[in-house]
Amino acid sequence: MLKEQFVPDTVFMYVSKGALQTYDGNKRMIFRAGEYGMAQKNRLVKYELVDNGASFEPVIFCFGESFLQAFKNKHQIEAKRNPFRDTFIRIPSTPLINSFMDSIKPYYKGVMELEEEFEDLKYEELLIILLKERPELAEVLFDFRKPGKIDLEKFMIKNFTFNVNMDQFATLTGRSLSAFKRDFKEIFGESPSRWLVRKRLTEAYFLIDKKSKKPNDIYLDLGFESLSHFSVAFKRQFGQTPTQLAMDNNI
Repeated sequence: MLKEQFVPDTVFMYVSKGALQTYDGNKRMIFRAGEYGMAQKNRLVKYELVDNGASFEPVIFCFGESFLQAFKNKHQIEAKRNPFRDTFIRIPSTPLINSFMDSIKPYYKGVMELEEEFEDLKYEELLIILLKERPELAEVLFDFRKPGKIDLEKFMIKNFTFNVNMDQFATLTGRSLSAFKRDFKEIFGESPSRWLVRKRLTEAYFLIDKKSKKPNDIYLDLGFESLSHFSVAFKRQFGQTPTQLAMDNNI
């Protein structure tokens, strides 16, 4: 099942088993068993398990800002401008990284959990290895700037299918919640919640009517939490259910 998430902290991921497909609004990537990746913070992502999630097992390190700040000060690291645009960055497999993953096995308790006594040590060791193998990752790891105020109209038209709360949309556009709602009303002439539903339903109608998409194949992609919620909202907007529209178009 497709899921989506606001990524508040930088995340390092190793896929131990299975495969994961990711999408950040621009680019799709698949991470398979034995592969590494990093997700940049303050981003919107969608992801789903490949092959129905059979035996999917990730190992995840979530780097909080306070930990990274302390590491940066300790090692006197200077970060320049972040050169990475995509949310997900593929990290090549190397003997050093592979050896590190083997080294955490005695302390590994779960997806994001190590034995407490070793946690900070292993997080720091991983950072040292990543910076040795790919120094340019410093620009990702130690960029502590908050999202600046950006073009709200352009951002929302690009990201309207992400089902995240208004606080997160506000953060990503560099605004307080009240400023986000005020600017949104000035630009679109209605509240964010009403505009999002209408925009998603309009896109759904287009995909079913013009692109012959099946309702159950698109509702999650468009930010609806359930097929029943999608169907009720669609009928309220267009006077017929998405299934009826699909049948009318012989889908």
